[in-house]
Amino acid sequence: MNVSTAVEIAGLRLKNPVMTASGTVGFGEEYAPYLDLSRLGALVIKTVTLRPRPGNPPPRIAETPAGVLNAVGLQNPGVEVLVRDVLPRLERFDVPVIVSIAGETVEEYARLAARLDGLPGIAALEVNISCPNVKAGGMAFGTDPEAAAAVIAGVRENTGFPVIAKLSPNVTDIRAIALAAAGAGADALSLINTLSGMVIDVERRRPLLGNVIGGLSGPAIRPVAVRAVWQVYQVVDRPLIGMGGIMTARDALEFILAGARAVAVGTGNLVSPETAEKVIAGLTDYLQAHGVADINELVGAAHRTGGATRC
Repeated sequence: MNVSTAVEIAGLRLKNPVMTASGTVGFGEEYAPYLDLSRLGALVIKTVTLRPRPGNPPPRIAETPAGVLNAVGLQNPGVEVLVRDVLPRLERFDVPVIVSIAGETVEEYARLAARLDGLPGIAALEVNISCPNVKAGGMAFGTDPEAAAAVIAGVRENTGFPVIAKLSPNVTDIRAIALAAAGAGADALSLINTLSGMVIDVERRRPLLGNVIGGLSGPAIRPVAVRAVWQVYQVVDRPLIGMGGIMTARDALEFILAGARAVAVGTGNLVSPETAEKVIAGLTDYLQAHGVADINELVGAAHRTGGATRC
């Protein structure tokens, strides 16, 4: 049986719904020897800021039960290096490139959007308003509807690219943030970023991470992420990109059935560089085994069978 895995996100036609989560494959080139980037639906590269960032002090990574706590702190060489050196090298890969951006102020987000606007090799911008392990900006914008709307509006006014708002789970009600971002001009929503957490070294009797607080990712957070997608799908009429602990095709299908049109593999890339490719292959196998001709038929299907309705 011939099946289709192609999806559309904010005007982007993707060969399949599987992306990488920002910050987990660097700028993509680092994984090219181990992962066929051309097989991805899209490549979301690590978050870039207006100026270079050294990141947080080490230790930056701590393994936890069924997950990873990270406090990298958005280390990156800055937008000018991205434009001059990175984007031209990524053109050799047959994959849409989504650039993740972050700033400490609304103005910085707007300036980043303006600097990147119209550049070749960019398919969309992901607006990171949800990083829990930076001191300024980051999650502060993603936990308040008005602040989130201000950032998205600033980006929207300065770019013709599709705008994807990346949402934080560290809120009382993620639906309020989703509605604010969509109302301000986000073309799609990406959820969720990491959960805020920490680990204490009991021998040294002090926090293990140099930043004290980090972001928890991996299979441990998947039920939280699926719940968030389920809730946002019911109230926002925008394409959703689901992420949080996807290790297998069945994990990805949970998000799709909950309402995600695409998914992103994050921590799975750290476990095995081939994870995304295995998820892609597994989705095709599932469609064939269950007689589903088009993966879009599954988007939000759990709502239809469960009696829930979409706004």
